[in-house]
Amino acid sequence: MKKILLIMCLLIYIAFISNIKKVKSEIVIPKEAIRLRVIANSNSKYDQNIKLQLTLELQKQIQNLLKDTTNFEEAKNIIKQNVGTLNSYVNKYLEENNYNQKYTVMYGNNYFPSKLYNGILYEKGYYESLVITLGKGEGKNWWCVLFPPLCLMETETDNNEYKFFVKEIIDRYF
Repeated sequence: MKKILLIMCLLIYIAFISNIKKVKSEIVIPKEAIRLRVIANSNSKYDQNIKLQLTLELQKQIQNLLKDTTNFEEAKNIIKQNVGTLNSYVNKYLEENNYNQKYTVMYGNNYFPSKLYNGILYEKGYYESLVITLGKGEGKNWWCVLFPPLCLMETETDNNEYKFFVKEIIDRYF
């Protein structure tokens, strides 16, 4: 009886996990989306660290700008109107961190290479976006979707721990 119960629990667990993966793979970026891309000067640890720290700070700034935004056109207009402010913010951040590279901040239809992320292929092409290029822009890039705020959701959920009742039962007996 215990073996049958254990096998049933295992099957339920497998079905549950496969459903989670199925839901995850169905995440699609809508056509009316605004992306953020930050391209590092190089792949050195220093340049990559500056890029990553800048992206975290930019997300906070942009989240604050877009916090009450409900549609694509509104988000697009807010970002367009604040490109100068974001440019000043990037400049201030880089100066405070003694990063002496030139940079550009561009908003519009910008090119994105194809990217495989979490089993989903994001097609290459031109997308409505805010692109910040640090220095020569020869390093790895980081990107996410600002509107709807998919990258902001991703950073909020990275530290969550999930526990499954069935998994706990299996772990207890094996």
